[in-house]
Amino acid sequence: MEQRESGVVERKRRRRKCLLVFGVVLLLLLILALALGLTLGRSSGGIKNTFLERCQKFKDLNCQNVWDAFQQAYIDRDPCSIPGDAYEPFITALSLKLQCNRMMFWSKTKDLVHSFTQKQDCFVTVEDVPLGAILDGLTWCGKEGSKETFTTGCPGWSDCANNPVRSFWNQASAAFADAACGDVSAMLSGSIETPFSPGSVFESIEVRRLRSPKVKRMNVILVMEENAVTNCTNASLENLQKVLNAGISYGCKEVTEAQIHKCSSDPKIACGACW
Repeated sequence: MEQRESGVVERKRRRRKCLLVFGVVLLLLLILALALGLTLGRSSGGIKNTFLERCQKFKDLNCQNVWDAFQQAYIDRDPCSIPGDAYEPFITALSLKLQCNRMMFWSKTKDLVHSFTQKQDCFVTVEDVPLGAILDGLTWCGKEGSKETFTTGCPGWSDCANNPVRSFWNQASAAFADAACGDVSAMLSGSIETPFSPGSVFESIEVRRLRSPKVKRMNVILVMEENAVTNCTNASLENLQKVLNAGISYGCKEVTEAQIHKCSSDPKIACGACW
């Protein structure tokens, strides 16, 4: 009787020991998986794969060379000390080539303007060409003493003026504006009091780099949503006209958001027929 009870106790003890060992092993595996996931999130693997996949959608680009030129801008550097011109080798590697009369700028209308340009082959924004399409929505930075690209722990847009992402978009926007020719367009929001917003990339960089006679005209499409608070007579748009380089003419049209959606969903509507 005592031997049987002793055997039962021993089996229970072994079972508890096995369960404990199994629990410890499972916990270690979970910790390892989490650590591996965080490491992959920090390193260049994830962003590099996305970068190359997006790059390969465009013809005539040596995507590995483009990636190498991109990394040179921020690798092994303080992530708050990346000037815009650090991206010049990357921008040069992309060979920005654009057709006149098709360039669309925007401010406070990103989702709407891209919904339009993706469905109608009338205009292109900086995010539609390789320069912006490859990096749109991505975050990256480097660190002193490291050759890796990180995607977490990077400074935000407003954390420091010369962070990698902000400096890139400022430089990319400048390059896009420098390439502008013919008639250019800008989709602005009629739902804010100052459509030509002070401090925006459009106001502080893009408009100021447009040059006549290369650029002939600026056409503003002012999006009138249900909560529109302004129109084409807005004082900030008068400031836009003053900022434009002498020789560039100006026009503004008020277009409802519903009309833009209608145009983008109907391939039979000719380019520009919406306004």
